[in-house]
Amino acid sequence: MNTTLEKLAAAIEQRKRADPQRSYVASLYEKGLDAILKKVGEEATETILAAKGDDNARLVSETADLWFHTLVMLAARDLGPADVLAELNRRFGLSGLEEKAARDK
Repeated sequence: MNTTLEKLAAAIEQRKRADPQRSYVASLYEKGLDAILKKVGEEATETILAAKGDDNARLVSETADLWFHTLVMLAARDLGPADVLAELNRRFGLSGLEEKAARDK
């Protein structure tokens, strides 16, 4: 079953090779990984600022931007939502403190 994230990841994969003059995603890839990472950082900051405010619609919108750009970043490393979901599934049922302790070893 295709989820919205999977559909979006597939669209990003297709647009990676599109004309950068006609595709925002392709233009990000043309600029390189550093430009993609900068965009993820900008969107993370905007999401945090929105969370400090009272406008829930803005928070949702900024989070959508962050998720989108995170998918672009993952695709740059040939990863996708399934990889992140697999990691979340692996952690599910563990206490956060136990999981962090296991990573710190």
